[in-house]
Amino acid sequence: MTETYTILIVGRGRLAAELLHGLQGPGIGSVLPWDERTAAGDGPCMVVHAGSGRELGDVFDFCGARGTVLLDLSTAGTRYPAEPGFPLVVCPNVNMIMLSFMAMVRQAAGYFRGLDIAISESHQAAKKTSPGTAVHLATSLGVPAAVIRSERDPQVQREVIGIPEKFLDRHAYHDIVIRDEQVEIRMQTRVLGKTAYATGLARVIGIVSSRRPSPGCHDIVDLILGDA
Repeated sequence: MTETYTILIVGRGRLAAELLHGLQGPGIGSVLPWDERTAAGDGPCMVVHAGSGRELGDVFDFCGARGTVLLDLSTAGTRYPAEPGFPLVVCPNVNMIMLSFMAMVRQAAGYFRGLDIAISESHQAAKKTSPGTAVHLATSLGVPAAVIRSERDPQVQREVIGIPEKFLDRHAYHDIVIRDEQVEIRMQTRVLGKTAYATGLARVIGIVSSRRPSPGCHDIVDLILGDA
């Protein structure tokens, strides 16, 4: 029998609002904002951090006291406890196609060690946080995060990258180029418009529930690879 969780959403931005109003699926009972966490009672719950980080101290205390799983969707330089006493799952992305791509890159990374690898990304100009997906890809490929090329200029996004005008305010683009003197391999991802964050997160919650990770820090891509 599938265990049913109360999901607590931390954050006040657009992503948090989308999750509060759209998150549903097997194993998901009620979905509550962090401020209403007392309504969760003592039953099983998971915490989803989709905020700026201001409330992380309280979140860590809550999860530590209850042993509650924390899914961190906001991975922009977050400082985690050295040894979390609860399962902390880092989720730089919750789109399942993108997570599968990230898992594929991690599995194949060893074949490209020593080659020239360039990574670039583009998001809407309003994005001020670190590009978590690009950093994850860079880490998998052994590329320093500092050399990731980030683009936030709408004119360049439209005229050079080819992002349609109507998606300039909501898109995610990643470009990986692997080359030597004679061969070039290019891998691109484009996410245009409002993605299925709630649907993807529901599947992530299902994976985490089935894997039952131990206390400590986990990468959602590792859990997906283990679930494959």
